[in-house]
Amino acid sequence: MLIRTHLIITLFFILLLLPFVNDKIIFIAVALLATYIPDIDTKKSKIGKYLIFRPIQWISKHRGIIHSLIFLIFLTIVLWLFFKEVSFGFFVGFGSHLIADSLTISGVSLFSPFSKKKFSGIIKTGGISETIIFIVFLIADLGLLIRKFPIF
Repeated sequence: MLIRTHLIITLFFILLLLPFVNDKIIFIAVALLATYIPDIDTKKSKIGKYLIFRPIQWISKHRGIIHSLIFLIFLTIVLWLFFKEVSFGFFVGFGSHLIADSLTISGVSLFSPFSKKKFSGIIKTGGISETIIFIVFLIADLGLLIRKFPIF
């Protein structure tokens, strides 16, 4: 999926979970930043284009281990051990990225490196179906925002 769709889906989860979070600013910022992280394994992404991520791209193919639940859980535990306040936001942002990518035709191997089985859907990255998903989540996000902050 395109980063705009990842961000709008992550925003949906942020808005749903915000009432249950103490430090709302950190949660929002970390979740939105974490949405970018799974794509460090490709030069084509907004974040992966930076040279600092080249070694990761040599080691991991796109949508490989970095796009797995195993990697998500491992990193979330590490963050929780050292930076508890950012771990939930990280989990939400990174996790929503994995959920979204698992709905695409390319799919993801959610249990890599233990299983190569791909979880995939019917959405073509950048296609009309992704645009529809983007619009649906945009409307849902606006609905949640209006509900929380009525303007009328």
